[in-house]
Amino acid sequence: MAQNRTQDIAGAVRQGATGAVPLQGIHVPLVTPFAAGGEVAAEALEALAHEVLDAGASGIVALGTTGEAAALDEGERDLVTGVCARVCGERGAVLTVGAGASGTRAAEASLAGLARWPQAGAALVTVPSFVRPSAAGVLAHFERLAAVSPVPLIVYHVPYRTGQPLDAAALRALGSLPGVVGVKYAVGALDQDAVELLGDRPAGFQVLAGDDVHVSAMLALGASGGILASAHLATERFAELAAAWRAGDAVRARALGHALAGLSAAVFAEPNPGVVKGVLHAQGRIPAPDVRLPLLPASREAVAAALERLTALAGIPDGEA
Repeated sequence: MAQNRTQDIAGAVRQGATGAVPLQGIHVPLVTPFAAGGEVAAEALEALAHEVLDAGASGIVALGTTGEAAALDEGERDLVTGVCARVCGERGAVLTVGAGASGTRAAEASLAGLARWPQAGAALVTVPSFVRPSAAGVLAHFERLAAVSPVPLIVYHVPYRTGQPLDAAALRALGSLPGVVGVKYAVGALDQDAVELLGDRPAGFQVLAGDDVHVSAMLALGASGGILASAHLATERFAELAAAWRAGDAVRARALGHALAGLSAAVFAEPNPGVVKGVLHAQGRIPAPDVRLPLLPASREAVAAALERLTALAGIPDGEA
């Protein structure tokens, strides 16, 4: 039954039903665990995927920044995608896959490869980095990609990585394109453009918080959910936060949101995903805390600080924040 549901979603989006991908709730951009020898630890990845879905995540993201996609070779990227696709097929969960490139032709080729994974519900595609096109160029880029992609697109707007800022008007134009179903909004702040975008979204266009520290505020303003690395570590509480804002329980959501923001700040005290991996290793959930160069493993102090935040969070009763 779960696999049929996932295939129904995938089939609908391939037929152009731009609102078919259920993007509400918390989506976890999975780390890529490595074994002691440096190879991808596929069994640990599969276990992580099941764990976060068991704890209330609405979906998972493969090959995101947190998954160190840039440090994986083609075979490893296929392995990671295959594991995540299998889990989402079994569970009826939404699978989003990181894809794209700075050049439009290369991005088209990257997206075409997703046709191999019928479980994929959407592609997370970064705004072109380094080349810094005009807003009109970004729009033309995504218009071309949406026309050929086998799955709907989620725009990954992260200007502190891409060097390409976009205002609310530009994001609304992107959201009006057929085949573009959402944006991961990660500008490093809760800014005026976020307020304007959430106050006037195109029909069927979902805004997902991409800065973990600001997820509660984004949800309060009307975001559909979030793609959050921190949610590896407190999946149930992030799902609870999203549900509380959805239910209009501001008192509970506000207190829990503050506590989760503290956890997220600790998680991002050093370059992502170092601290997440350090904590997951300390918990016995992955075989090694290793990341690949040019990243370095998190310091003991950073991992300890995140673990302290987790311990404090556990003291907030479920549903009584």
